[in-house]
Amino acid sequence: MGCCNRRCGLIAGAVVGALVAVLGGILIPVGDIIIQRTVNQEAVIEPGTTAYDNWAAAGAKVYRQFWLFEVKNPLEVMDHGAAPVVIEKGPYTYMTRYLAKDNITFHANHTVSFLLPNGAIFEPSMSVGTEDDIITSLNLAVAGAYSTIAPELHSVLEYLIKSTNSSLFQRRTVKELLWGYTDPMLKGAVGFFLDYNSTYDGFYDVFTGKDDIAKVNKINMWRKKSTLGFWNDTYCDMINGTDASSFAPFMDKKEPVYFFSSDICRSVSANYEKTVTLKGIDVYRYSLPPSTFASPVDNPDNKCYCSDMTTSKNCTLAGVLDIRTCQENRPIYISLPHFLHGSPILQKEVLGLNPHEEHHNTFLDVEPTTGFTLNFAKRIQVNMIYGPSNVIT
Repeated sequence: MGCCNRRCGLIAGAVVGALVAVLGGILIPVGDIIIQRTVNQEAVIEPGTTAYDNWAAAGAKVYRQFWLFEVKNPLEVMDHGAAPVVIEKGPYTYMTRYLAKDNITFHANHTVSFLLPNGAIFEPSMSVGTEDDIITSLNLAVAGAYSTIAPELHSVLEYLIKSTNSSLFQRRTVKELLWGYTDPMLKGAVGFFLDYNSTYDGFYDVFTGKDDIAKVNKINMWRKKSTLGFWNDTYCDMINGTDASSFAPFMDKKEPVYFFSSDICRSVSANYEKTVTLKGIDVYRYSLPPSTFASPVDNPDNKCYCSDMTTSKNCTLAGVLDIRTCQENRPIYISLPHFLHGSPILQKEVLGLNPHEEHHNTFLDVEPTTGFTLNFAKRIQVNMIYGPSNVIT
């Protein structure tokens, strides 16, 4: 009797095991289908979805941190032509994404347009000092005027510099350098992010993903145009990908992601680097490849970003992007911090730089199932160029 019970138990166990196996084989793909269907529905940008709730509102706070280079030897630079020696001061931290999207309008072609309000609130607890800290820095007005005024008028600029006791370098507070001050030479306001708090980024017009989830959040138009018009080239003027806040769900790590950055007036790509854990969630880390700011010699795709043969040393200089065409001809050049991935000459002509991949490269941490970006660091350095001149002393 005991033997029979044992045999029956084995048979029953086998049947149950087989049933569980069959059900498992059915439920796993069914579960995947349910998950995929749910994610595809919730990733669409339309009222009532999870994506829309996160997309339309201010969402998680985003901070912009500034490190400023203080010039330690301004007199030696001006009097003897010494290489500038700089020391990095920072961070000075501001909360810059706390305002909800504005003027949200849905369109019949499955796109939605909006404006992104700019704002900045100083965060003392996340900063090394106050906005009143004084920095010895490049004089934005002098450097800017030098590059924008024709050389035959440099004698006039020389007079303006001397008559207003201006100099190539100046001492200004952090707040003045970032958000603006009245310059004595120009008799007007100057600053890296002048009037930032009263401006918008956009118009953006992006796909909702309603008709094709693979297109969700991809930019259809920026400033009501489907191309940039900055670079006088079809390839470089393309607006590719999203704004990096999210991508299409169910990501393939073998494929790069594309996003447009208005800060640098161009689209870029990022490659899968590794999988990291963020608060218990596995995310894909994507980072910019060194080829992003490579010279056209090493990356022919960058040829259309090279417009000044003198500054770029006949398009052989790596690591710097001339964005004058999208900055009202102001002599602004973008690079990665400390000229990471730049030509060695850039670090030789400014002393005190220490490029480091971990601290200075741009990366995105994206949850691969939903395509939502959960963490990111967009790192850029703002540069100006000056000299030489046979007229301006």
